Amino acid sequence: MTIDYIEISVTDLAAAKAFYGEAFGWEFTSYGDEYAGIRTAAEEGGDEAGGLNLVDEVTRGGPLVLLYSDDLDATVTSVTRAGGQIVSGPYEFPGGRRFHFLDPSGNELGVWASQ
Repeated sequence: MTIDYIEISVTDLAAAKAFYGEAFGWEFTSYGDEYAGIRTAAEEGGDEAGGLNLVDEVTRGGPLVLLYSDDLDATVTSVTRAGGQIVSGPYEFPGGRRFHFLDPSGNELGVWASQ
């Protein structure tokens, strides 16, 4: 078994698409007013890594999604420039460096790098 698809609950679909597009270069497939599929640089041929799902309220504390970056410091800059809020780090851990951020809906995600 492997994780195949991650859905991120958001309270404002347009704001989430703008944030993740600016911060990480993600592109989206619109499936109406309440859902958008996520395509990252790793997905080819229209495959999707996950989706943005419109909800009334977001609650932190569920599973933590961790993204990988080749340049953690540049990613910190991209996240903050796009409107994300850094809540932890960057800090070192065995195997690399990492930080956590909040997206515009209040979801907490992490980004790590091996250097």
